[in-house]
Amino acid sequence: MSEDELASWGIDTSVPNIARVYNLMLGGKDHFAADRQVAELALQIAPDAPKTARANRLFLKRVVGYLAAQAGIRQFLDIGSGLPSYGNVHEIAQEVDGEIRVVYVDNDPVVLTHGHAMLATNTHTTVVQADIRRPEDIISNPVVREFIDFSQPVGLLLLAILHHLNDQEDPAGIAARLRGELPHGSYVAISHFLNPGQEHPEEAERAARAEKLFNENLGTGRWRTREEILAFFGDLDLLEPGLVPLPLWRPPGQPDGIPLLGQGAELDPIHYSFVGGLARKA
Repeated sequence: MSEDELASWGIDTSVPNIARVYNLMLGGKDHFAADRQVAELALQIAPDAPKTARANRLFLKRVVGYLAAQAGIRQFLDIGSGLPSYGNVHEIAQEVDGEIRVVYVDNDPVVLTHGHAMLATNTHTTVVQADIRRPEDIISNPVVREFIDFSQPVGLLLLAILHHLNDQEDPAGIAARLRGELPHGSYVAISHFLNPGQEHPEEAERAARAEKLFNENLGTGRWRTREEILAFFGDLDLLEPGLVPLPLWRPPGQPDGIPLLGQGAELDPIHYSFVGGLARKA
């Protein structure tokens, strides 16, 4: 999509965009000079940052695959979905059951346009433009209500989105409101930037520098503590192996998908600053 097309919709491509920076890190093509500038600065701090973007995508694949194939979830709400990339939620879920319904939610009009084009012939999947900062707008959206039956279990995906809410925007309250709408038997998946503190001091220092960069250039980005991230799950039951670096969440080839003791020592250090988990509402 050209800059002229986006400009005709009132989108300023001279301002960096989170979804486009993430798309670049995944090796995508939907980005512009301002996005590349931020990405280049980020790569100066963390040259291996694209590994975490890919790890987040693979985490999504494993979570959605588990929920569709083993937990019996037949409807997904993906908030902060970002630009389409390889291994989208509907592609993974509908390989298990073509009737599974998926709603993508993002506040970026570019995501909406790409999503509508991609889903033109998929009657079980849609995309709506809404902002996680206003959860009521998502919950009450008529298209969301058309696709998602909140009397039946839902797979709520909050992947790489809560760390783009600043503390004053009350991410804990937003997460609680979304959890509260879910019926029993639902699941919540979260991935989030982590400041690992004294456990991994070099990564903690790099996380602090990355947070400063993101806030100066994108106006958003929080590397939170483990306790702060766990709080987003509320009183839901966290599934094994808990809140862990993304490659350690039920990696393929391990018994029951649970990492073997000591496997974490093989991780690239960058992975200790991005964690994820899945919890069930009993």
